[in-house]
Amino acid sequence: MKIEYDRETCIGMFQCVDEWDAFEKNLDDGKADLVDAEEVDEQVFVREVPEDAEFDAEFAARVCPVDAITVYDDDGEQLIP
Repeated sequence: MKIEYDRETCIGMFQCVDEWDAFEKNLDDGKADLVDAEEVDEQVFVREVPEDAEFDAEFAARVCPVDAITVYDDDGEQLIP
């Protein structure tokens, strides 16, 4: 499973931070950071989700009020949102 995070879309509600510890508050920018992610496009970050964190990653994506987080299965199929 992979997670994709569009940091430009983020509005800094930090709900994802409360759901998965891979997201951290960046108060200087007023946005969340996705730890250990690779920037694949300008302000778009991707990382693998460990099996034991899949539920938390999915929930972080579900609670994002602006759909800045997308989750994909191992076949590249979009799961959330």
